[in-house]
Amino acid sequence: MNRVLLLLLSVLMTPVAATEREQVELPPMMREHMLANMRDHLESLNGILEHLAAGRMDQAAELAEQRLGMSSLDDHGAAHMAPYMPERMQALGTDMHHAASRFARVAQEGDPLPAYRALAEVTGACVACHGAYRVH
Repeated sequence: MNRVLLLLLSVLMTPVAATEREQVELPPMMREHMLANMRDHLESLNGILEHLAAGRMDQAAELAEQRLGMSSLDDHGAAHMAPYMPERMQALGTDMHHAASRFARVAQEGDPLPAYRALAEVTGACVACHGAYRVH
């Protein structure tokens, strides 16, 4: 019984193989640009969490909107990237940016629990996209 459970857990915890994600071919310069954006998104999420942990809801909101929200699209060159992305990938990215703007509005209200729930919508969009696509 324990062996079966261990085997089942190991199968369930095995990461999805990269080949199961759709490969998105980008020109080298665009790939580097997109990867830099993803690193910036991760750095922004870390900063948001630091602000939330310190009770700085307004700073978390501002960081989210400026670096992840709809206000950030021009800075990230979203219009230039979109033609190279599959339609569903574009939609997931747009979902993330909208979720970040929603998080910013919720965080400004000052209640941490709804803010964390809203932040989970942001990271959920990230997880969905990274689970479905691989930039190459």
